[in-house]
Amino acid sequence: MNRLEVRCFSLSIDGYGAGADQTLAQPLGKDGERVHEWMFATRTWARLQGRDGGETGIDDHFASRGFEGIGAWILGRNMFGPPRGFDTAAQEWKGWWGDTPPYHCPVFVLTHEPRPPLQMAGGTTFHFVGGGIEAALESAREAAAGGDIRLGGGVATIRAYLRARLVDRLHLAIAPVLLGSGEALFAGIDLPALGYRCTEQAATAKATHVVLTRDG
Repeated sequence: MNRLEVRCFSLSIDGYGAGADQTLAQPLGKDGERVHEWMFATRTWARLQGRDGGETGIDDHFASRGFEGIGAWILGRNMFGPPRGFDTAAQEWKGWWGDTPPYHCPVFVLTHEPRPPLQMAGGTTFHFVGGGIEAALESAREAAAGGDIRLGGGVATIRAYLRARLVDRLHLAIAPVLLGSGEALFAGIDLPALGYRCTEQAATAKATHVVLTRDG
């Protein structure tokens, strides 16, 4: 069965995946972009931006791995955006990535407000799922055609899938940054009790990469 994986998810040292006070201008919250600086420097990120250059090495290795073998994505509603609900104006919103998002496969967006599928350039189609996390996962498994499913976030969405014991593996990039407040990924979650153990680790100047795998 295809796996549900969190890949390239950035955290601050104090465990926050996004800063406080998220807005349209600061979708990652106050200072939230700082935890992603490891990614911004990579060759993989440069290619996503349609340009040459970028650094190779360990950070780029993990960034590139994040897209390998993925047949579908699942995103929380705020990862698609905008920050407010799907009101009339929001129906025109096409996500944070412009006309050619980097997914290049079906993407299932969790929402309480239905919306017709949104087909974008480059092979990405956003499907808006109102039936909850398990319904989104079932649809993603079918659409992935044997590929793995990447759980893109945000924090609340990953926490929900973790608590349901549905995430097979997580790659976390822990940046040398303190945010102090925001969205804490593991608050109140007992990872060993859920069956997770650290199976890989590597450190660079910009991030410490860890892979957590669920037994069974």
